[in-house]
Amino acid sequence: MKLTIRTTCLVVALGLGTAHAATPAHDFYGTDAPFASNAIYFVMTDRFVNGDRSNDHRDQGGAHPTFDIPVSGAPKGQSANIGYLGGDFKGVLDNAGYIHGMGFGAVWITPIVDNPDQAFTGGDPVSWGSKFTDRGKTGFHGYWGINFYRLDEHLPSKDLDFAQFTAGMHKAGLKVVQDIVLNHGSPAFTMPVRQPQFGQIFDEHGKLVADEQNLPPWQLDPRHNPLHRFYHAYEDLAQLSNNDETNPAVLDYFAGAYLKWIGQGADAFRIDTISHMSTTFWRQFSARIRAKHPGFFMYGEAFDYSPDNIGKYTWPSSGGISLLDFPQQQAIKAVFEHPHSDYRLLLSKLYLTNGPYANPYELVTFYDNHDMARMDASDAGFIDADNWLFTARGIPAIYYGSETGFERGRAEHEGNRNYYGQARIDAAAESPIYRQLRRIAQLRAHTPALQRGLMLVERLDGDQAVFYRVYQHDGAHQIALVLLNKGDKVARFHVTKYLQSGHWQPALGGDAVDVPAGGALDAGVGPHDVAVYLLDAPATRDDLVTALSRLMRDKSHPDD
Repeated sequence: MKLTIRTTCLVVALGLGTAHAATPAHDFYGTDAPFASNAIYFVMTDRFVNGDRSNDHRDQGGAHPTFDIPVSGAPKGQSANIGYLGGDFKGVLDNAGYIHGMGFGAVWITPIVDNPDQAFTGGDPVSWGSKFTDRGKTGFHGYWGINFYRLDEHLPSKDLDFAQFTAGMHKAGLKVVQDIVLNHGSPAFTMPVRQPQFGQIFDEHGKLVADEQNLPPWQLDPRHNPLHRFYHAYEDLAQLSNNDETNPAVLDYFAGAYLKWIGQGADAFRIDTISHMSTTFWRQFSARIRAKHPGFFMYGEAFDYSPDNIGKYTWPSSGGISLLDFPQQQAIKAVFEHPHSDYRLLLSKLYLTNGPYANPYELVTFYDNHDMARMDASDAGFIDADNWLFTARGIPAIYYGSETGFERGRAEHEGNRNYYGQARIDAAAESPIYRQLRRIAQLRAHTPALQRGLMLVERLDGDQAVFYRVYQHDGAHQIALVLLNKGDKVARFHVTKYLQSGHWQPALGGDAVDVPAGGALDAGVGPHDVAVYLLDAPATRDDLVTALSRLMRDKSHPDD
């Protein structure tokens, strides 16, 4: 059987053709997880598009209003906001075609669960550029859950609840990644006067099951007060409640809540602050989820640049949960924020053999997000970074607005989470970043080798990168040769190492190249550009097969 792959420039047939019928079969693939086919577009729902003004709740909060709260101290011409700004499910669904048209197969949305109805009065005051400050802030971001079984009222519209939203996204060709939080709830103490909902958690029937009662954690009395037993009696992140994962009731509560949302169409989970809870807990949580939904894809946020610290969360013994690739993110920013930096900085962050992860090909790769400063690069730097993300190993994730360089370099209280809006989406095609992102993301969306193939590096050096992606599995086969140039001039490539003879098709335009046995592929790649050549043949060249066999054998952590 042949699997046909289409790009804007080319039709490539995958399959074991008759000329290779007698070739011994090898399995070469980075991952067989179905979700890995999808690049991810990360939306902070409230800050994307206000599709329905009727759910804005602009009068909510009483003495502590929640809508449109500018951050004080902004320099002239700049802004940030810590109130709700109106983005909702309808705003995302109305633009599903825009997202899918760029080449994405999944949308990661911020948490959907109910958050407090007032701005927080405790903690330290938010000011321009401040960090870990929450006074005056609202739960617009979704990470301050109070009832994990109930939708936040700012998100749904009439005839558009979560189940209807996911159904609409699926119809548009997009999977939905639900951002979930288990480590904490809302800010729980330091309020001058206790506020309703803060530090509280309610069950699916609206019954109060946990309440910190505005007490500092060290004053909680879990032995004698049932409402304190949900929490650790010590602080963790700012003034947020700190859920006690050793309490079986915590596991029961969250497993029940998130199974509910899978039942309404969530396709994958992104897990917030995974490193703040034990691997024992994640093994139990994963088992609960996958007992009902085998193979359900999850990836966690362990905001740590040490692979030795975070790799354990991916191991089967810890629940087999993938991760956001923070170690590589650090290197990506170092390379693409600075012209004439060296591609070699990325090599040590790939961990293609005997690394710390259960499977490096299932890591979610990215260059910025809502919790750090956006990448501070030129247009060319963004284009180069996207060319890398969408051809190298891993599942690429792009933060909303990065397709146009939105608020580049800005941290959380400096505009990182600003409102994007329909006008910017409608004008996105004017951006060179958008045009090149769409080109490379669409290529990945139609090229199995770039989605799931083994990555064999020929060289990463200076402004040039050369590597293969090879997918040979379940009767399909494809070899991709990737040439990246992040320099300011045309680069000439002369490739011989591992190069198999055959008819190499250019996936992004140009002339095909017929490579004889022992021959070379010569190509010119424009400044800040990429070339991808595809070979419709199984791997047969001896040194290529040997190198791929080692990558296949040793891609997992040795202790798995």
